[in-house]
Amino acid sequence: MKQFFIVLFAAVLAASGIGIAVDARGRSTVSAVTPPQTAYLGFDRNLYPGDAAFATLRKTFSFTGYWLNLPPGEKTNPWIGKRDFLRNAGFGFVVLFRGRDSHEFKKDADGPAKGTLDADATVVAAKREGFPASTIIFLDIEEGGRLSATYHAYLHAWLDGLTRSGYRAGVYCSGMPVKESGTVTILTADDIRANAGSREFVFFVFNDACPPSPGCVFPGAAPAPYSSGVAYAQAWQYAQSPRRKEFTARCPTGYNRNGNCYIPGDSSYAWDLDADTSSSADPSNGARP
Repeated sequence: MKQFFIVLFAAVLAASGIGIAVDARGRSTVSAVTPPQTAYLGFDRNLYPGDAAFATLRKTFSFTGYWLNLPPGEKTNPWIGKRDFLRNAGFGFVVLFRGRDSHEFKKDADGPAKGTLDADATVVAAKREGFPASTIIFLDIEEGGRLSATYHAYLHAWLDGLTRSGYRAGVYCSGMPVKESGTVTILTADDIRANAGSREFVFFVFNDACPPSPGCVFPGAAPAPYSSGVAYAQAWQYAQSPRRKEFTARCPTGYNRNGNCYIPGDSSYAWDLDADTSSSADPSNGARP
């Protein structure tokens, strides 16, 4: 009976994230156990791949990127009006809004002023597309390294504007170390987090360097976002199209000879994409009715 209660007690502790070990003298010790993190595969791309593509894409991916404004380098946004179709097809979302580049801030006051303008535009677009309150919208920040004080003011004004309208703010940003001087390096994600004060951003980081990236692969057990090197990341873009050779030289095979990343089911190589993973099948919480 005593042994039964010991086994039962151990099972309860294990379910609570606590483990029991036995040392060389037979004495039991209690230790914390890190539970495995479930992760889900997703993708994002600037151009909408067409309605017919998603039956194939759904076989690999749980969620898709969704642009609310012009994707980087594009003159039109073909994602507009596609939320209901994608939601009905079983996809979750990582909702994106293209942020400003540093050169767009000419004076300090531009940070908060343009942050407020972009927050208003983000909210209008999110409501137009049918994304409900509490949807997490990720501001797309393409720059790496340490951001200026003006840029942080822009980020804070943007977050505050979303919060007032009932939405939540996330950032898509670099999770790759940038050398500043000597042995000092900085992650953009760390810089944003350290300057946020009481504000809370949700982080979607990119790091396509191998390692930690597995390259252009789509394993049955998706890599956990914390494997990106950013422990607090809730989503990770681990492969990009086209591949960046300076970071992906050590990646295992997987990228196409043209440098792009494709899923195995895309035999025509029509949908080059960026590969993502998240701790949620709906990272933006935007698939709700």
